[in-house]
Amino acid sequence: MQDFDAQAQAFSEQIEAELEDGRLNFPTSLDVSLRVKRLADDPDSSLDSIASVVKAEPVLSAKAVRMANAVLLNPYGSRIADVNTAVKRIGLASLRCLAFAVAAEQLSQDHRSKHMRLIATGLWMHSVDVASWSYALARHLRTVNPDTAMLAGMMVDIGQFFLLARASAYPALEENLERFAEFVSVWNEPVGRAILEVFELPEDVLDAFEYENPYGGSWPPENLADLIFVASLAAETPNPFDSALGIQRRPELFDSCIAGIEKDKLDALLDAARAGKMEMLAAVCG
Repeated sequence: MQDFDAQAQAFSEQIEAELEDGRLNFPTSLDVSLRVKRLADDPDSSLDSIASVVKAEPVLSAKAVRMANAVLLNPYGSRIADVNTAVKRIGLASLRCLAFAVAAEQLSQDHRSKHMRLIATGLWMHSVDVASWSYALARHLRTVNPDTAMLAGMMVDIGQFFLLARASAYPALEENLERFAEFVSVWNEPVGRAILEVFELPEDVLDAFEYENPYGGSWPPENLADLIFVASLAAETPNPFDSALGIQRRPELFDSCIAGIEKDKLDALLDAARAGKMEMLAAVCG
């Protein structure tokens, strides 16, 4: 345990120093995500230049084409086989989300520790689950842009992804998953906020991440923050860090209501959006 305490302290000091200096050291797997995001935000960038960056990442290319052929985004079934057309079809907001999903998936596969790799895989699956629900709920309710909702849903666990990736330099942390989960819970909010600022996400996305008061009470959810809260509840795949801390979020675990939401109304909304969620989940994971 002395090694755990020493490395946890060293990791904390490293994170604190990076936050104070405003220079978080990102894992290389996020480089493509940042490049796609910055090009997408640049009014002088063309779709062809963005597609060229996508083509440089084979997995992202394949997933972009697959997403473009999903029924949700291609209802008339005209087959798309090239990246340029795929980028135009799915749009820049969805492409940003897909680029991060691919980066997170690669992060989960590259972790040196088998134990930590399993945690990273579970975290990736949870994030994609939340993002897919976010998209489907927004599409069904028509109160929030679905692409924006999917991007915000995918970024819910960004702080945890960052901490997990950087933890590879501190191997003693995997000796006690519960204590590591507690460590992550301490740093998740400040690290997550700093990363969202680096990604320069729109204000409406940043405002959706209210850690102290994540649910405003509107029903059905009328704004992005409330929609992301409901999507997080709906996710069938648990967050592995929540599981380690004994936190349960699935709606069926509650007898009546969650944060004032009536269970029958929640169930009705999830049933209505489930088909769209499954379609988007298949598009992102394929």
